[in-house]
Amino acid sequence: MAMKDLRHLFDANARWAEETVAVSPDFFQDLAAIQNPEYLWIGCSDSRVPANQITGLKPGEVFVHRNVANVVVHTDLNCLSVVQYAIEVLRVKHIMVVGHYGCGGVRAALKGSSLGLIDNWLRHIQDVRDRHAGLLDAIPDDEKRYDALCELNVVEQVRNVARTTLVGDAWRRGQSLTLHGWVYGLDNGRLHDLAVTMDADCDIEDVSRAATAAAAARYGAAG
Repeated sequence: MAMKDLRHLFDANARWAEETVAVSPDFFQDLAAIQNPEYLWIGCSDSRVPANQITGLKPGEVFVHRNVANVVVHTDLNCLSVVQYAIEVLRVKHIMVVGHYGCGGVRAALKGSSLGLIDNWLRHIQDVRDRHAGLLDAIPDDEKRYDALCELNVVEQVRNVARTTLVGDAWRRGQSLTLHGWVYGLDNGRLHDLAVTMDADCDIEDVSRAATAAAAARYGAAG
């Protein structure tokens, strides 16, 4: 695509930079000097779920990793490298795994749709679907079943983060680090805490089971 076709993006960027400096003259100098976020956001690649805007945080205040359907896989060196850098270099205090209702990846996994190469990635969510088949089958409404899997996927991915050697090592050396699982509503812009918060003092499996049971209760299903 020719450069001229994207000129409007550069124009918008110039306006944004000028407006930002007008409000805060030292904004970019301060931003360039240091990156010191307290938060790592692991979210979905969906363009409707921007971490900074949702949380009201400024650039530099949240470190971000995004992939289709906010999946954390122990063989994904991209994600693990981000987690390691966040923990060991940036010394973040909180890692949030954030899913969202209306996630296309979760819907495809629920339905077993074939989308090509990405089917291999969505297999991880299908594993979550299959693990909780009884719970999901007990939900008669298709859309509520879809929402429930969005939540269950977040619970599973927080558990995966907690079980990485990176987080385990941080907890063993006494580093302050707490994991959270949230889901975002596209229809109202609100974040919802799924009560899957984990720290060095928790039992990972107990927290995961409790969060799953809470999801089952929300949807009137048996866990």
